[in-house]
Amino acid sequence: MKNIKLILLITFLFVINSNAQLNVDKKEQIKALKVAFITNELSLTSDEATKFWPIFNSFEAKQQEIRGTRTKSLLKKMSDEDLESMSDKDASALLTQLENTEEDLFTNRKKMIMSLKGILSPKKLLKLKRAEDNFSKKLLQQYRNKD
Repeated sequence: MKNIKLILLITFLFVINSNAQLNVDKKEQIKALKVAFITNELSLTSDEATKFWPIFNSFEAKQQEIRGTRTKSLLKKMSDEDLESMSDKDASALLTQLENTEEDLFTNRKKMIMSLKGILSPKKLLKLKRAEDNFSKKLLQQYRNKD
């Protein structure tokens, strides 16, 4: 009986670890696809690419940090049950937090654009925005078609 419990525990831990690894692998795969897509769309020279990617990767990490910590917790607080029982004072405070988070995301994007202005032409900066949007649309479309 003890051996069966031990085997079940080991199997359970293995399955959890495998699922976590799959999620990490998928994220890395998506990131690699995005890098290739943006590089192709912008037709980056090697000099532009060596200057562009550290700035863009830093921007992406900061955006992910903001979304990961603040946005998720705010959305959790805005569940249907919580919203119905929430006081106007609490709702106002939550709305202010949401506005601040959105402002931080926007400010981070502005900083990235300012940093890239000396590296990429205005035309390529516009292409970057379009490439990001197009990549997101393609990713969403693939996700929808998968189901």
